[in-house]
Amino acid sequence: MTIVPTIAPTIVPTINGALRKLPAWLIYVVAALWVVWAFYLAAAGQTGPEPINTLERAYGAMGLKFLVAGLLVTPLRNLTGINLIKFRRAIGVTTFFLIVAHLMVWALLDVQSFSRVWSDIVKRKYVTVGMAAFVLMVPLAITSNNLSIRKMGPLVWRKLHKLVYPAALLGGVHYLWLVRGFQIEPIIYMAVILGMLTYRFRLATKRA
Repeated sequence: MTIVPTIAPTIVPTINGALRKLPAWLIYVVAALWVVWAFYLAAAGQTGPEPINTLERAYGAMGLKFLVAGLLVTPLRNLTGINLIKFRRAIGVTTFFLIVAHLMVWALLDVQSFSRVWSDIVKRKYVTVGMAAFVLMVPLAITSNNLSIRKMGPLVWRKLHKLVYPAALLGGVHYLWLVRGFQIEPIIYMAVILGMLTYRFRLATKRA
């Protein structure tokens, strides 16, 4: 019980010092390489009997992981002192990039018809909530730059970017409804998302 307080003050500055040396653009590079690699594996027939479906789900799952990672930045700093704030924009933009890749595989390679795309959005609940999450993420991606912050003002910009919370919730529901049968992974994601939303709500309540 007494080890954590004595070690943490040493470990946290070391971790933060190492993080400061890493460029944020490295996230873009690694994510882009992974997207290309995953596409190559699917195209080469190395992902099983349903390569398009596997690729579609891989992109979506990775997008959700990045979305959750973005939500964890502030709680991680507040609770442990580990500071990933410099990477938050890169994480957010990469999240959108992965979700766009997920959407493109679904629309262009899987469904392959605008009428069927629209029909799925209207008739399939998991597609409806997934598309709603994507729509909420569009203004976040467009305004994830310093110019938008200056033009909108920090207060308005921060209010707009709170859309990430309903987007995350809808993304979690989309994944939960998508899978068939009982699977623990989407439940874990949903639990983490709900935990982060609860944390933000309590933090906002304390500040009010």
